[in-house]
Amino acid sequence: MSEKLLMKGNEAIGEAAIRANCQCFFGYPITPQTEVAAYLARRMPKIGRIFLQAESEIAAINMIYGCAGTGKRCMTSSSSPGISLKSEGISYIAGAELPCVIINIVRGGPGLGGIQPAQSDYFQATKGGGHGDFHMPVYAPCSIQEMVDLIGEAFDAADIYRTPCMVMGDGMLGQMMEPVEFKERIKRELPDKSEWAANGRRGRDKHHVINSLYLKTEELEKHNLHLLKKYEEIKNKEVKYEEYKCDRENDLVLVSYGTTSRICKNVIKTAEKEGIKLGLIRPITLWPYPNKAFENTINKTKFGYLSVEMSCGQMVEDVRLAVEGRKPVAFYGRTGGMIPHPNDILSKIKEIIGGAK
Repeated sequence: MSEKLLMKGNEAIGEAAIRANCQCFFGYPITPQTEVAAYLARRMPKIGRIFLQAESEIAAINMIYGCAGTGKRCMTSSSSPGISLKSEGISYIAGAELPCVIINIVRGGPGLGGIQPAQSDYFQATKGGGHGDFHMPVYAPCSIQEMVDLIGEAFDAADIYRTPCMVMGDGMLGQMMEPVEFKERIKRELPDKSEWAANGRRGRDKHHVINSLYLKTEELEKHNLHLLKKYEEIKNKEVKYEEYKCDRENDLVLVSYGTTSRICKNVIKTAEKEGIKLGLIRPITLWPYPNKAFENTINKTKFGYLSVEMSCGQMVEDVRLAVEGRKPVAFYGRTGGMIPHPNDILSKIKEIIGGAK
């Protein structure tokens, strides 16, 4: 059994990437994720790997495009406005079917906003991340330990499906410290990259060419349908979620992800002392979204669902789509870097169910 280390979230991200065999990192500093780059700047050169601080976020994501095209495992990290600058490159990477990992440690917006934690990049991450018909798997850890575990999983999923993958945490996860253990992961069967990587002819008749440009409409449609088939496979095989106290009849089921879900678990414990039964659905993959969790709980919740977010209400739309009008869906959120308080969430719950039991 490996020892536990007390690490800051951003530094744990860097170490997890190294242990997942990330060979190259390209990034640009922005609060609250700058320590990811700072950690890798110290560590990567010492172990013979590449660290490069680009001149901008746009340059960094295009370096990822080139590096991923050679088949090397690579990663970039940023925070909300920086991810916006990377969005064109992310679309190119998805279109060219290149594997990479993108870290987003979310801060409040819109615009430059502030440097406090938020979950207001949900739409950006789950509804594309750039232009065109594409998706990318988005992982939402609730602890530094889970973030470490999911980074390795994201690298594997990126290789298996030839797609960019995002690990999205909020500023709290990046800045807080918790004990982490770098566990031996279950190894997945990974495809041979030599079938597509642009790394020289290597005895082949032709060079491999990396491209996302299709000028003939029929060819672009065929490519989009190919991507759609891949996304359906990801939906079938890669959904992750947690059900907490959902194996019983509940007055209400909360839906929350990331660090906000930890606050909700404390609310559930407090509510039980007042005779209020609550469950929690915690999406771990924000895309693909865990619709099955709602099928499992739809007949076990008296007053429906409450989406709790650090945003003005973004994930609540996916909750409503999953519920399909069969039960009420309410929303409670704080925005601009404000963190939901357990007492305020409990007050909202009592408002919905009509007071304490």
